[in-house]
Amino acid sequence: MFKINNFTNNDDVTIIAEQGPFQVIQYKRDLSVSPSTAVTAYFCDKMNIRKRQVICDLSKSNGIVCQAGAMQWTVGNVSASTGVKGAADFLGKFVKGKVTGESAVKPEYVGDGMLVLEPTYRHIILLDTSMWNGKVVLDDGLFLACDASVKQKLVARSNVSSAVLGGEGLFNLALDGNGIAVLECRCPQEELIEVTLENDELKVDGSFAIAWSDSLKFTVERSGKTLIGSAASGEGFVNVYRGTGKILLAPIDKTVGDFPFSTTAPSAPASAGTKTGGALSSILGGIADALD
Repeated sequence: MFKINNFTNNDDVTIIAEQGPFQVIQYKRDLSVSPSTAVTAYFCDKMNIRKRQVICDLSKSNGIVCQAGAMQWTVGNVSASTGVKGAADFLGKFVKGKVTGESAVKPEYVGDGMLVLEPTYRHIILLDTSMWNGKVVLDDGLFLACDASVKQKLVARSNVSSAVLGGEGLFNLALDGNGIAVLECRCPQEELIEVTLENDELKVDGSFAIAWSDSLKFTVERSGKTLIGSAASGEGFVNVYRGTGKILLAPIDKTVGDFPFSTTAPSAPASAGTKTGGALSSILGGIADALD
């Protein structure tokens, strides 16, 4: 049995979201500052840039899967496993991690205690995958944690050549199954735009979509009917979502600024010119490093 004091009941801490086994807290102020960081902390406070943390109640779940290195501390009956079932399984997870920008092996925590993740300055989104028919595709670098009942898989673009030319990767991480997923987002949930399609299409000029239904066909296409027309319009390539489903759009492109002082953010995906080819070419090198 355990008891925790001066954490969620601290007057500097506010619970801002709660769903399933997850609870999101936000610190009202950064109190642990030094003279050299006080000015930054002051203006962060004025612009609502605040430290946030995810608390996982394992007694409300059959297990929690999270990004490698995201755990800050646990208390109570908590055990962790890698979920790797053998060499072939490790290779599959390694390849998946390389092409999606996520950690190759994500630890799974089980028990009836509490798991607390590292603080982050990014915004935390709790996504109920059952509201997406149990299948949702994520943009690179968003995944932080999820119920163990939610499985992860790779989905590929249906148009390979245009994905490369448009600066997009060939694969995305998809969540399959009903449960709660925790995402680290560059903007708050209040600013996310939800577009619902019924046998229609959405064209987006840039990486504004952070999640979309797995039922949608996602391609990267020329904005015009010809290369000359696309160049003349100044748009070049656009992301196209067709079919029936939902898309979540952020108001800012993922390449416009970030939170360099985020403590849990995964490594930034490769730049447009190297994201696909670079990931594929680095897989063999990474495997060699892992085997050393």
